[in-house]
Amino acid sequence: MRKNHGWLCVLALAGAIGCAGSSDEGAQGASAPVPASTEKSSDADDGVASGPAVASPTTTAGVSRGTGSAASAPGTPAGIGTSAGMAASSGTPPAAPSPPGDASARPSPGGIMAPSSASPPPPSSGAAGGPAVTPQPPVQSGTLTAGTWDDNRNFDRFMAYRAKQKQSGRTGILPLTDEEHEKAHEAFKDVHDGRQKLDVSLVIDTTGSMSDEIRYLQTEFLALSRAIESDYPDAEQRWSLVVYRDVGDAYVSKVFDFRDDVNDFRDRLSEQFADGGGDFPEAPDAAFEAMNQLEWRDDDTVAHLAFWVADAPHHDANAEVMADALREARGLDVHIYPVASSGIDEFTELTMRSAGQFTGGRYLFLTNDSGVGGDHKEPSIPCYFVTRLDQAILRMVRIELSGEYSEPAPDQILRRGGSPQSGSCKLESGDVVEVF
Repeated sequence: MRKNHGWLCVLALAGAIGCAGSSDEGAQGASAPVPASTEKSSDADDGVASGPAVASPTTTAGVSRGTGSAASAPGTPAGIGTSAGMAASSGTPPAAPSPPGDASARPSPGGIMAPSSASPPPPSSGAAGGPAVTPQPPVQSGTLTAGTWDDNRNFDRFMAYRAKQKQSGRTGILPLTDEEHEKAHEAFKDVHDGRQKLDVSLVIDTTGSMSDEIRYLQTEFLALSRAIESDYPDAEQRWSLVVYRDVGDAYVSKVFDFRDDVNDFRDRLSEQFADGGGDFPEAPDAAFEAMNQLEWRDDDTVAHLAFWVADAPHHDANAEVMADALREARGLDVHIYPVASSGIDEFTELTMRSAGQFTGGRYLFLTNDSGVGGDHKEPSIPCYFVTRLDQAILRMVRIELSGEYSEPAPDQILRRGGSPQSGSCKLESGDVVEVF
């Protein structure tokens, strides 16, 4: 991912983030393999018997599993305990942007103000080589906007899109075979039976180039956990958090496992901030390996969802590792819902859509309609609806729990891409695609 230290982002609660001085400093291409760690340790809090807990905040490789209770080095968020291995230490948005520097809380219709636990991120010591991260005021939910797309309902188009990318000679494409994608399509072309309970993992890239949107995303998911709690009081929702950066950063992956108390998830999410990075690709492969080790409930009545929020793909050399992690996720019946942020390219879109199609999730993509963050790529799909992000995600949850497709309500639609009507879109070629 691009390293964006030095960005000056002027946040306005009702509208845009204006960022100056940002640039893409690295071109995506073949890269050296990123080593995967396998050593594990944990303490009694996670209930896993293994070696001694490691609490070295200086090691850069591996996965840390924390509860936020351990003391951290200055400038390090609570809960970061790292080791050379896998350490374990347990509605409409604003019509126009506000003037620069205007931090007034001008509510977005239907928005939810960030809870008090969504405190500004602590200053960073610049451990990854950049300047300190300046704390920012809370922001408001209901601001980000997004579209959605289901590649299993438009499978032939997805396979043609994938084939075009492969024919271009692009290296690093996930080595999932056509047969594997076809089997996934057969399994997920229809909505499965409804579920009664909910396990949700938020997998989020926290490198520097996410700085333009990460606090908005934090606020959206904090509010979403409350909305789900209100709409589905009997769902016994549990949340977990996996944040990741890249080798050479303060951490590669950091994990907070499922807790019955959703407030614990909210506290951990509020502590995270963007820093590090350097080149374009990051380590989502390590994040998904860590996600697969979470304590997912082994129960047919539980929907397993993972929202992967990112703006960059894996390193080319780690394509097989990434594919294997997705295979394991599918074996765990975890449906991955990518949320593409600003700055993605065509290869990142293909990677994210492949993850969603293969595991039974759907592709979500942030749009410029919110006025927040950098430029958002126009997706390589012909038709879609734009709604608020929180409304789009709640629809995905509703589909998983009810077993029925859910289209956006007319008053939620902010914009249409193409000409979707009655759940489908007829193209000039005569082909018909399914939208929802």
